Amino acid sequence: MTGYLTTHVLDTARGCPAQGLKIELFRLTGEARELLATLVTNADGRTDRQILPAGDFATGTYELVFHAGAYLDALGTPPEAPRFLDLIPIRFGMSKDTHYHVPLLLSPFGYSTYRGS
Repeated sequence: MTGYLTTHVLDTARGCPAQGLKIELFRLTGEARELLATLVTNADGRTDRQILPAGDFATGTYELVFHAGAYLDALGTPPEAPRFLDLIPIRFGMSKDTHYHVPLLLSPFGYSTYRGS
């Protein structure tokens, strides 16, 4: 396999990469949800390694869970109870043996994603 998965998180409210944001990757098979990886973003808002490297790649349905609430709390963003955005799950399919890039643009009150390159 040559496919792999990466991400990049940008804090659009602050205009910089989101450093220190925890991300979990799950593989979904029917109702089953298997945790494959837990990583934290670096100073560039990326993970130090591919979230799903080529050696572990398989087509299928996946979910990235971005721990936005903990990230915002660590920055000192004024808290809410409950916080508007806490966990951000992005469920997506990978149907080809290729590079998939799923970035997140984040602010305290909104987010956006897309299939990147």
